[in-house]
Amino acid sequence: MTESIAAAWFGDEIGTELVDVTSDLSALEGSGRWAVMVTFEGDVTCARFTNWRKGGPSDVAGHWLGPKPAAYETTMARARYVEVVEGVRDLIAQGQVYQVNVCRRLSAPMPDACATDVAGLAALLGKGNPAPFAGGIQLPEHGIHVASASPELFIRRDDRVVESGPIKGTGSTVEDLSAKDEAENVMIVDLVRNDLGAVCETGSVSVPSLLATEHHPSMVHLVSTVRGVLRPNATWPDLFAASFPPGSVSGAPKSSALKAIHALESTPRGPYCGAIGWVDADTQQAELAVGIRTFWLSDPMTQPMLNFGTGAGITWGSDSQAEWDETELKAAHLIEVASGEWSL
Repeated sequence: MTESIAAAWFGDEIGTELVDVTSDLSALEGSGRWAVMVTFEGDVTCARFTNWRKGGPSDVAGHWLGPKPAAYETTMARARYVEVVEGVRDLIAQGQVYQVNVCRRLSAPMPDACATDVAGLAALLGKGNPAPFAGGIQLPEHGIHVASASPELFIRRDDRVVESGPIKGTGSTVEDLSAKDEAENVMIVDLVRNDLGAVCETGSVSVPSLLATEHHPSMVHLVSTVRGVLRPNATWPDLFAASFPPGSVSGAPKSSALKAIHALESTPRGPYCGAIGWVDADTQQAELAVGIRTFWLSDPMTQPMLNFGTGAGITWGSDSQAEWDETELKAAHLIEVASGEWSL
């Protein structure tokens, strides 16, 4: 495998000179600026870098050669995905859940073990799929190689003010967005309001924006904003305990949806649908994205595999074939970009 430099990049800044790695979220109550990744299953990696500067992944990018789009295999083929969607609709009919996010993983072997630097992948994504919360972390000694083109805000923090931007509702064009998309978005907004309410001052949680339309490469989304003021004694572990995993990629009620996901999905999601971003412990400012539109390498030292997750939110109003099509839409362009075959 190619030699990669330990680094993290978010927005227009890059962090190098790694000094500490921990799985303890309480480290974010201390000092320094940290890159943070939490898998959907709750595995935490906090990496403190001492050199943060203007820049991006191209500053440290090594060789990258991605798999061809046809090389990917999925954990759920169309027939199985449709079956799972109908299973969720049965759970809704029984009153066990209102909404469940159903996901599948696409995986392909890397064609060249000497061209696996995810900073190089991130540089490609920045050109072919610019995203408001793009970022990545590579920690070669810890087996972490993640590049994200996330369009979704999980948590932004400015001292005690916290904000989340759940996305629910996806289409190729604005005309594709439906009443089902709007209802799903409102449902998840209520869930996020409840999550933040557990750690925010009573009466401080608000919804400054509801059902805004955002345009992204190859698709459009409905996005809302939920904001609150943390209680004075609320810590980072408290905030994660209340709000993780993100409501938009789990479902409602969250506890019941997570049970359904565990039963219906055949493989762990890993970095996909988790959280990825940065936290400045000195100023208590932070920006963490939902880990969607995210690539990661597994088995990097033996048989490097590139992974990508895609999914859709299932409600009673879902059409199972249309939900499969949505997962295809979310994956197609990014996988083409990652292969290196995409061009302006």
